[in-house]
Amino acid sequence: MSDQKFFANIERFIGNTTPHLDLTDGLAERITQCNSTYAVRFGVKLRGRIYSFEGWRSVHSEHIEPAKGGIRYAPDATMDEVEALAALMSLKCALVNVPFGGSKGALQINPSDWTEDELERITRRFTQELARRDLIHPGRNVPAPDMGTGEREMAWIADEYRKTGRADAINVSACVTGKPVARGGIEGRVEATGRGVQYAVRAYLAHPDMPAVSGQKQIRGLSVVVQGFGNVGYHSAKFLAEDGARIVGIVEHDVAIFDPKGLDIEAVAAHRRATGSIGGFAGAETVPSAEGLTHMAADILIPAAKEAAITEGNCNEIDYQLIVEAANGPVTAAAEEVLGARGIRILPDLFVNAGGVVVSYFEWVKNITHIPFGLMERRQQIATGMSMVSALEQMSGRSMTDDLRASIARDTQEIDLVRSGLEEIMTRAFGEIAAQHARMPQVNLRTAAYAVSIARIADYYRAIGL
Repeated sequence: MSDQKFFANIERFIGNTTPHLDLTDGLAERITQCNSTYAVRFGVKLRGRIYSFEGWRSVHSEHIEPAKGGIRYAPDATMDEVEALAALMSLKCALVNVPFGGSKGALQINPSDWTEDELERITRRFTQELARRDLIHPGRNVPAPDMGTGEREMAWIADEYRKTGRADAINVSACVTGKPVARGGIEGRVEATGRGVQYAVRAYLAHPDMPAVSGQKQIRGLSVVVQGFGNVGYHSAKFLAEDGARIVGIVEHDVAIFDPKGLDIEAVAAHRRATGSIGGFAGAETVPSAEGLTHMAADILIPAAKEAAITEGNCNEIDYQLIVEAANGPVTAAAEEVLGARGIRILPDLFVNAGGVVVSYFEWVKNITHIPFGLMERRQQIATGMSMVSALEQMSGRSMTDDLRASIARDTQEIDLVRSGLEEIMTRAFGEIAAQHARMPQVNLRTAAYAVSIARIADYYRAIGL
């Protein structure tokens, strides 16, 4: 069976799930389809001539508004990819139970071909085109960063949207998430997807019903290969290394590097900044990128690049116990069947990389409420901590050290609340996946996760009379 287009894979995953659910006739088809996809074409005068650009914004589901999803800049972006990512966003939001429908956008562009000033002009024109169709709006459609975009682009989008006057001025900053903190963003958003990967692996290993990896139920000592060393791959590797994992390989688009003793993630990042590539990193073996996924056996593979990294063509050659999908759609439906038959487990993308949308939700709530996280309770927490210190000192008859006193009486920062909330949501979501899997032991974890998401979306649709 050959690998399919990205959206066809999503349809197949949904098709594998719906027979296990009690759905109203026709509801599975409604949940599968994208509601609408808009193609926009516009020109921008640059370098003495007019350049034309094409982009898309797809809305998969508006069962809850606003719809939510990133905007990526990539030269190979397609409408099929955008629709598949929008569908995944609906499923992802339903799984972690944040009140968003699914949407996604892309601009067919290679950011490295343009200067920063040129990219800003292109981004602002793209924003104008989307805003005219209410495809950017704090209550209807809220973009975020994705591949090729980041805080800078989100700040440009928010500023340009503000100029359009298409929403109440008081809530205009909620039109997009992933903004710089100084422009209404939230601490921890840049690291959010990678942090979510860390919490996903922790939740999997800690759950009593999940099998051990290499005979152990903790991250420390496990060997990990990471494919993709962008924002998600870098943070995933960094945080898992902090938990004691050995990052034995990093696979990038040009080369891959390996060291069975473990790579120093910060040193690799510094080497890439200095040279433009991870290749030639001191002490590591450099191999061609095409050999990266099959070069070395490891306990865990974290594909954190693009979709369809693991296909029927290479899935028989890889040697891992657990695949943790930090990217969207890195394992095709055909490859998953082969991997499952080989006993390789997959933690699915709609769970693993949900950290970004969870923290985007926190940012959106912060923008709507206009209250920074932790502001109202900060002084009360310090006072409570000091009271506890005094009580413990009186009971023990001894004074605490300054460090211990400060630790107990410290105030809670925004980043602490963001990480705590994210870990709670990721842990709870995996508990729901595991519970569904226990009710459907014949299916894999992806089908169990899809079942949780589709059942939740179906409940929303039933509530509005569908």
